[in-house]
Amino acid sequence: MTTAFTPERWAYEITHLLNAVFGADRFPIDVPLLAKEYTATKFPDEPIISVAGDNLPGFDGALFRAPAGRRGWGIIYNNAIRSQGRVNFTLAHEFGHFLLHRLAHPDGIQCGEQDVVRWDSGYGQIEHQANVFAANLLMPLDDYRRQISASAKVDLDMIGQCAERYRVSLIAAALRWLSFTEKRAVLVVSRDGFILWARSSEPALKTGAFFRTSKGPIETPSTSLASQPGLLVEGKGAIDHVRNVWFPEPVRELALFAEHYDFTVSLLLLDDHAPFLAPNSEEPDTYDKFVPAERRREW
Repeated sequence: MTTAFTPERWAYEITHLLNAVFGADRFPIDVPLLAKEYTATKFPDEPIISVAGDNLPGFDGALFRAPAGRRGWGIIYNNAIRSQGRVNFTLAHEFGHFLLHRLAHPDGIQCGEQDVVRWDSGYGQIEHQANVFAANLLMPLDDYRRQISASAKVDLDMIGQCAERYRVSLIAAALRWLSFTEKRAVLVVSRDGFILWARSSEPALKTGAFFRTSKGPIETPSTSLASQPGLLVEGKGAIDHVRNVWFPEPVRELALFAEHYDFTVSLLLLDDHAPFLAPNSEEPDTYDKFVPAERRREW
């Protein structure tokens, strides 16, 4: 039954099939073609028969059942979205809903902007699962590690090249990198001087480098690039901070203004070895509290 498969298992099954047919160097994935052909074979009684753009104000995408008299399902995305990476991830997200959730949601599912952008389990379990599937399908870890090793020092250009390879947004590529890197790094998404949400790599999390946004608003540091978008050149920039700006240790901030979402993404890079500080005794954010470490690495 479809409910027996986890998001990771579905992505692995399809990845294995794609590798066997097309080889390892087969990116980016044509999600509309894959969704229609795979479901026509796997679920011939209810395949995905349509993938199309339409006017969807307030939504990024949706999974819907075909109109009366037709058999199957359709995926629709907001054709006002200009970022092809954002569209591609949305399509994979909706494909994940089909595989994982159509039985529990026979009338379909509509997904707003935050449903596709936020990758934390506390935001919504089925949205989290759809994002897990999309990330694993579009950016298999074995291939990503061949592009950037787990021990590599990254910059926005390196992550941007992976975003282009997989046809995903820079934020999706950065989150995927965080899932396997050996570096201490934190991704921060902010707007209007406040952190919306954040994600830490496992090494950063273990050394207390994280933000607990679930406990209330957290201001971005006044001297950070996140708080000074005017310092960005063509929407991006980098700066080395001294101690006690983001954390009680020096931090390199790589920042990008994501105009499609109207927020700033800051990738905070810390030294490999944590300073000799008292460990953070507070609990991490919702995602880190409820999802075991071995599952976090599957992103």
